[in-house]
Amino acid sequence: MKTVLSPEQRQQLATVLTYCREMGGVDFYRGIDDAHASIVEPISSLPEPTPIPNPVIAEPLPIMPPKSSLLVAPAAIDFSSPAIAPAARAAALEALRQEIGDCTRCQLAFEGRNKIVFGDGDPNAELLFVGEGPGADEDMQGVPFVGRAGQLLNNMIAAMGLDRKRVYIANIVKCRPPKNRVPEPAEANICTQFLFQQIGVVRPKLIVALGSTAATYLLGSKAALSVLRGKMHDCMGTRLIVTYHPAYLLRDPRQKAETWKDLQLAMKYLNLTPPKRSES
Repeated sequence: MKTVLSPEQRQQLATVLTYCREMGGVDFYRGIDDAHASIVEPISSLPEPTPIPNPVIAEPLPIMPPKSSLLVAPAAIDFSSPAIAPAARAAALEALRQEIGDCTRCQLAFEGRNKIVFGDGDPNAELLFVGEGPGADEDMQGVPFVGRAGQLLNNMIAAMGLDRKRVYIANIVKCRPPKNRVPEPAEANICTQFLFQQIGVVRPKLIVALGSTAATYLLGSKAALSVLRGKMHDCMGTRLIVTYHPAYLLRDPRQKAETWKDLQLAMKYLNLTPPKRSES
């Protein structure tokens, strides 16, 4: 029985056969003689397929770059190499601040930031404190540790026999995270590149990491504070100790005694003598 194809069926079949031959295929019949002549030949007698206007070509999927490790230890500073002259360190820090500019390198720039909080203190300090990030007061003033936690930090520094003007203070991130949340890894990894440059300019003898976030990104590894406290760590070619963040001490004053033990470790390393208490 002869099979009669409608014009629409013939066009569809012609499209399929043309596609198969363009792809390098051959006729897919088991026996060419078994195929009806009206289907197999001549192919040229079949109507040309109607071209599709403005065909949509799918774009290739983007190749995502590999994610960098969350915890990468900062590169060590070669303390045997010539340092920036003490008189030039303030200018070097200012040049770094200008390089940061009105930073939009991470999401924190678009989440209500008021001011970038760069750093504060002596460019030639032997002791450098690093916190987690600015709070509300710091965001308004552009200076690290000026709120209640900052007042407590000032007291801690004074108890060591130092003045705040003789130390340097910075943070892991320089913009306030919304609602004082912990910085995201992408935010911290972007911002610490500038913190590490600050450390390279100041070249402190000792760094004090205030809290777990600061310890994590300075040491390049994550561990409980109970494991990190009470010992010296190597960090970027200098030494580092870990203690509680002043904001945590405001929530749990019982840990102030433990913090004082950590500060005494720092004082011993720097040969500092606590001020004598005045007798009343």
